[in-house]
Amino acid sequence: MLMNKSSSMRIRVEPELHNNFLATCRQKDKPAAQVLREFMREYVSKYPPIEQQELFVAETEAAYKQG
Repeated sequence: MLMNKSSSMRIRVEPELHNNFLATCRQKDKPAAQVLREFMREYVSKYPPIEQQELFVAETEAAYKQG
């Protein structure tokens, strides 16, 4: 399967937060998109996605304990 090199995300935030975020990015001379990508990479490295196999094992163990 071919993957796009990039994708977009649309989010809703309060106008004040949006304006403050953009002002802070300008102050730090960093594009807002770059800051968001950095945050996303850090977040994913801190909380890696759960693999489907791990979910299956957890559901099986829970069912075993109940039954």
